[in-house]
Amino acid sequence: MADETKKVVEILPRLTVRELAERLEVSPIAVIKEMMSNGIMASINETIDFDTAAIVGEEMGFEIVLYQEKQEEKVQPVEEEIEKIVSLRQQFITEEDPDKLKPRPPIVTVLGHVDHGKTTLLDNIRNANVVDGEAGGITQHIGAYQVNVDDKKITFLDTPGHAAFTAMRARGAMVTDLAILVVAADDGVMPQTREAIGHARAAGVPIVVAINKIDKDNANLEKVKQDLANENLIPEDWGGDTICVPLSALNNIGMDDLLENILLATEVADLKANPDRAAQGTVVEAELDEKRGVAATLLVQNGTLKQGDVVVVGQTHGRIRAMFNDRGKRIKKATPAMPVS
Repeated sequence: MADETKKVVEILPRLTVRELAERLEVSPIAVIKEMMSNGIMASINETIDFDTAAIVGEEMGFEIVLYQEKQEEKVQPVEEEIEKIVSLRQQFITEEDPDKLKPRPPIVTVLGHVDHGKTTLLDNIRNANVVDGEAGGITQHIGAYQVNVDDKKITFLDTPGHAAFTAMRARGAMVTDLAILVVAADDGVMPQTREAIGHARAAGVPIVVAINKIDKDNANLEKVKQDLANENLIPEDWGGDTICVPLSALNNIGMDDLLENILLATEVADLKANPDRAAQGTVVEAELDEKRGVAATLLVQNGTLKQGDVVVVGQTHGRIRAMFNDRGKRIKKATPAMPVS
């Protein structure tokens, strides 16, 4: 009979250390430490058998039993939700002829807590001063920019970090291929950081962590990594699979490493679109300009958008009279993953 003082946890006959930690609702680091104390060496993604998991669980105060059929009802909705997320992100190319698909640049959203340095990081990448042009130094709108890195293009979305802009951050995460989570080395994981992690996970996109402000006197990388581990983002040097890049966006330290890791993380996704069709995409932001009329920032996700095209957004439509790239240069067309206004 199971000890009534212990919480009963059902597991599969074989599972990874990470999955065991999730079932026990504890940090993966705590599981790894307990295994080491029992003479068992395993990384976070290593598969262990039931007996090993039972020993660790018992030592941590749990009663471990084999998975029962009744849990299938809980598993199925999760699988369906994952399928919905994937279909949402791939909806623009699901019906395309695979022979017409061509590689496209990755779309990267920069997320994080207010004042942790998201816009400064993008400012460094773009070599243009954006921070000084914003009210109070706080980004008020999503900014969409495209840059060249080693002859490869990357599209960045800069989202507001202030608590008032939750919906805008969520919208940014839903159109992205990769999320850059900016965490200040002198501050650690904060409320908007956790919220940003939730947005990225809800969108089903991978996360690369940029640990910013490492040149500050009170920077504490180990504390930041512990904070991340507590959010189930285990750094690679801790045995996990989360890429963490120490850097200083202000003083241009570690920026090349960040860009290299962005390219590496997105190359494996084999991102493609069909440029030879009418454009499809997402409205990033829109406003009514007194001089120009209705103005919007659009992110082309499939096809090619041309000056003179009619754009339909919900029940609203209009013809494109002029298009500009993120540098303010007038252009005639926009290809997949290109932001225009």
